[in-house]
Amino acid sequence: MKDKIIAINRKARRDYEILECIEAGMALKGSEVKALREGRVNLKESYAKVHNGEVFLVNAHISPYSHSNLQDHDPVREKKLLLHKSEIKRLTGKTQEKGLTLVPTKLYFVRGRAKVELALARGKRQYDKRETIKRRDMEREIKRELKERIR
Repeated sequence: MKDKIIAINRKARRDYEILECIEAGMALKGSEVKALREGRVNLKESYAKVHNGEVFLVNAHISPYSHSNLQDHDPVREKKLLLHKSEIKRLTGKTQEKGLTLVPTKLYFVRGRAKVELALARGKRQYDKRETIKRRDMEREIKRELKERIR
């Protein structure tokens, strides 16, 4: 079965310099999984934190399932991420370095299991963002010129 992408955090690629990515499982309630299958999730402003040897996803908003009853989940509760102890230790060491943070970039299903792609990232400064935009525009112009010359 193919991976089914549920949500992509486009702001993460714009606001952060991505150094490395890691896949983590998620401990979810049943109504959260059903809401994910409906695509009712928002990763903007979310991040992951390491606390007492466990990793949690914070501020990821999973809206309530449309056909649920009164026993619904809290939309912004902290979700536990499932990683190996060695990965957690490595991430703990890296996030304690100055300026590094864990940012979710994608949320998807693999063989029926909800997974999140975490990126170890460093925040970009405003001038870095402008530089990235300039570089992308220049590359677009070059491609356009080459395309016209070929014709």
